Amino acid sequence: MRGTSAALQPPADATAPVRHPDAPAPGELLGAHYGQCFGCGDEQPHGLHLQARAGEGVSLTAEFTVKAAHQGAPGLAHGGVLATALDETLGSLTWLLRTIAVTGRLETDFVRPVPVGAVLHLQAEVTAVAGRKIYASATGRVGGPDGPLAVRADALFVEVKVDHFIDNGRQEEIQAAMNDPDQVRRARAFEVNP
Repeated sequence: MRGTSAALQPPADATAPVRHPDAPAPGELLGAHYGQCFGCGDEQPHGLHLQARAGEGVSLTAEFTVKAAHQGAPGLAHGGVLATALDETLGSLTWLLRTIAVTGRLETDFVRPVPVGAVLHLQAEVTAVAGRKIYASATGRVGGPDGPLAVRADALFVEVKVDHFIDNGRQEEIQAAMNDPDQVRRARAFEVNP
């Protein structure tokens, strides 16, 4: 039986998550929030290039193909890369809430090895909200969306303001993102966890 730490248990006064009216429609591809993001960015040569799609309610699905650059043991995905895929998927849920949040805690269970060349099929959902805290869970399966469970995670995200990134990020990248003439790209650069 799987146990989740007390830090990831929503308090008694937590509420059910509510999908924002302006959230992407179910089935819509979310796209990269920032080209240099290791999880979803298309400008990262060895990144995960994770692609997420909005689901029903406050849920989504995502896929990522394990490449040779992602291996730990010969022919198998590195556990840290799998944790990154879960974190990126969970962080993408905030787009459905239309809020900015960062990972506060991530607990990951590695159930079975994931071979290089495999597609990891991820599913995630927000389970509760309590003030600035967002509780979520995700699973990753191999061989298809209903294939054998390979990894799973529970997470706590904390809502922040854009100042979190401006005050803590490397100034060259912050300035480049803020100077982008494309207002949509500029806003999206700060939408999900770093």
